[in-house]
Amino acid sequence: METMLAVSLGIYLLAMFGLAIKVHGKVESAEDFLIAGRRLSFPLATATLFGTWFGAGTLLASTDEVRAVGLRAVAMEPLGAGICLILAGLFFAKRLWRAKLITLADFYRDRFGRMAELGFSLALYTYFGWIAAQLVGLAGLFYVFFGMPMWLGIIVCSAVALGYTLLGGMWSVTLTDSVQITILIVGLAMVVFSLFSDVGHGDVLGGMGEVFNKVPAGHLTLIPTEKLSELMSWLNLLVIGSLGNLAGADLFQRVFSSRSAGVAKAACITAGGAYILVGVAPALLGLAARVLLPDDVIHSVLPALAKKVLSPGMTVVFTLALVSAVLSTLDSAILSAASVAANNVLRPIVPERVSTLKMVQWCCVAVTVISTLFALFGESAFELLAGSYALNLAGPFVPLVLGVFWKRGDERAAMASFVLGYGITALEMIFPELDPPIPMPLLALAASSIAYVALALMLKPRPRDLQVRYF
Repeated sequence: METMLAVSLGIYLLAMFGLAIKVHGKVESAEDFLIAGRRLSFPLATATLFGTWFGAGTLLASTDEVRAVGLRAVAMEPLGAGICLILAGLFFAKRLWRAKLITLADFYRDRFGRMAELGFSLALYTYFGWIAAQLVGLAGLFYVFFGMPMWLGIIVCSAVALGYTLLGGMWSVTLTDSVQITILIVGLAMVVFSLFSDVGHGDVLGGMGEVFNKVPAGHLTLIPTEKLSELMSWLNLLVIGSLGNLAGADLFQRVFSSRSAGVAKAACITAGGAYILVGVAPALLGLAARVLLPDDVIHSVLPALAKKVLSPGMTVVFTLALVSAVLSTLDSAILSAASVAANNVLRPIVPERVSTLKMVQWCCVAVTVISTLFALFGESAFELLAGSYALNLAGPFVPLVLGVFWKRGDERAAMASFVLGYGITALEMIFPELDPPIPMPLLALAASSIAYVALALMLKPRPRDLQVRYF
């Protein structure tokens, strides 16, 4: 089986690089590399939006959490992330697409000023944890199936994702995402059907019922309401997942790449609904792992489950589905973080003789290297994931929402919001033993909101030369 897996993975990776090479000729400018020349159709935009987030967080990290604590773990993945995509489509996609931006940081620059642009760019830190979570998850898969050391798996995965991202930028990411998501959905459906059919002796629904009967009752609770502390923790994860990603550079890079405002909106809503629907499968598999695996298997439970119950042929399909999901997230995140670093941090200070395209490509390398170090020396995939979401919620979220829908508030209000949001989140990172009755990310959100509103109401707006195009 290991030989079959290795050959299948080799063919798969060659196909992905072949697609990247095929679209390499389409990249003639930085705009082509960053947002595919604003030419993505509805199917391509939907596929890359879905593929950007449906990775190790949904398939591997959250499945480990469902196995450990039950269905309450779906609050962040997939429920929160799916809601985030739907909210982006309903309220933001059309407005921001019509502004003809390159990156989301451009919004903060145009709406508030250079300092706010840099304030948003600090959220690039979130991508290091996000990318690292995908690397840890995929390296765990290679460890289970091939015995490959985690450190080597992390380095190999990062090199592959970086390679075909550099070849074609957004075009490469989009086309490979489309193929990868197709493999993911087909493979995941086959695995779920096969596993529960086996447990139920040919009856899929019977197999699910058998698993539900054997799982501890507490694991079937979606929303914990018995204790206020547990409810607050659940709400914290839901808010982090649904709102923390709303100011994501990767999300709006796909919005800006769409061929029209209508396509951008429809793609976000469709991808969000599909995200929640497909995300049910890993949750079910997490419950099954609770029943079918030994108690000491607490990490990478999904690969372990597949290895235990699937035939060699089905294991190959399952593995390709996992690899597809994680790689589609990896390349998207690398490109998004590099786009902001090059276009919004470096471009204003680097001489014009250095092209934006070259800067983005070098930033892709830098982002990958830093994220690889996070993965090598960081914590578990789920903790890396939650930490990356929380910082995004604390800083950029409030200026984005209020900046789009309210004319009041200038750079001073935005920066106060950034400082308080980032500051409170940093406190939690420095002093993890802090345990207030309200989770720290929610406190950071409340503080940054109050700061923005208070300054927007108290201070007289300063005249600006920048055109506001969002109301």
